[in-house]
Parts: sequence; structure tokens; C-alpha cells
Amino acid sequence: MQSTSDSEDVKVEKFYEEIEKAKGYLKSQDIIIVMGDFNAKVGDERVDIVGPSGIGTVNERGSRLIEWCQINDFTITNIKTTLGDSGLERPGDRNRNKIDYILIQKRFRNAVKTSKSLPGAESD
Repeated sequence: MQSTSDSEDVKVEKFYEEIEKAKGYLKSQDIIIVMGDFNAKVGDERVDIVGPSGIGTVNERGSRLIEWCQINDFTITNIKTTLGDSGLERPGDRNRNKIDYILIQKRFRNAVKTSKSLPGAESD
């Protein structure tokens, strides 16, 4: 019997396989934007795809997301800016997490002026 963690890891890898499959249907000149709840924490350490607005400490899924972005030449748009509002900052909030990301190919990153994910199903 597989443990819950192993089962979740399989789901994560299947997700990345599905993204790769979808990319296979596109032309090289197409702009690809991938967005959603990755349940990943990419942290605040500056790496090629993580900018100054990351939050906290990277987790395993965050490492996997960073690795995928580096291999596929993508960047995370909603943490590359220094707008000051990550969409997660609330007065008195000490436990902030950012797990929703908007990814775009690096060659198109300058086309993105502002990018923001909002927490929760409903937003202010």
C-alpha cells in the first residue's frame, strides 16, 4: 500500500507530465502561461526565477516547481515584482504563504507589467 505522501508525489509528477503534454500541442512562437495552485512554497531566496517578493522557506514542491521552471525556461511572474503587496499581507498576519503562481516563458517576461494572485476563493 502506498503512503499518502507517495500518492501525493505521484499526483504532482502526473501534473507536470500533463503540462509537458499540453506544451507539445503548441507552436514554438506561442506564449505559454501556466497558472494555478501549485501548493508549493518557493521561498524568498533569490534564484533565477524567484524574485524579491517570495515568502518564507522553500518546501519540496517549491523545489520541484523551481526545477521545472529552470528546465523549461519559465519564470514566476507574481513574485518577480517589488510592488509591496503580495496579495497575502494582512495586518497582524504572521503565517503568510504563497502557493498560487503565474508562470510565463522567460523570453516573454517583459510583456508582463503586473501579475498578482489573490488568496482564497473570494477576493476583496
